[in-house]
Amino acid sequence: MPKISEAARLEVRASILASAWKCFSRQGFHVTSMDDVIAETGMSSSSVYRYFRSKEELIDSAAQDTMAQTYSSLAALLEQESTPGPAETLTTLLDNLRSRQGDEYDLTKIAMATWAEALRRPEMHDVVHQFYADVTSLFTELTQRWMREGTLAEGTDPHALTSLLVTLMPGMIVMSHLYELPTAESLSQGMGDFASVTGSR
Repeated sequence: MPKISEAARLEVRASILASAWKCFSRQGFHVTSMDDVIAETGMSSSSVYRYFRSKEELIDSAAQDTMAQTYSSLAALLEQESTPGPAETLTTLLDNLRSRQGDEYDLTKIAMATWAEALRRPEMHDVVHQFYADVTSLFTELTQRWMREGTLAEGTDPHALTSLLVTLMPGMIVMSHLYELPTAESLSQGMGDFASVTGSR
């Protein structure tokens, strides 16, 4: 059997993972079986098991790849020529969320399944905890830029604003599935109105 190139190997792995995302989006992690994923791939079982030795390994990869994609899209905020302001950041968060709710699979459903898995398995909890720690560091850099550039009012605590942004992320995902997704404008106005009511800036 000819040796497969690394690029081809990664392509096959990504294809299997996409099939898993489709199944997990429809049925969740634990109702989905390896047979379901194998059928979705159209590959032989031995070919799939060559890349993922168990369903737990497939769940871990599905969760970790979803988080990696999310982090990468957020990191792009810091790579822009001009720092995006709070309103633009909220718009980006909402746009990223919608872009993950595709016709074939929904990565926001994978995110919610991952949170449930993190409550069940300490090792997944550690992975999710590290993800949010990394996101917190990213948003801290962003809010500190806002402070340095005069975007925030004097006296604003960038760390408190970071906590608010990080907390909004899972909240927006839940609301998109269980109620309705707010607009960036309503979120921005709500944050400002809440600050005025509580007497903080």
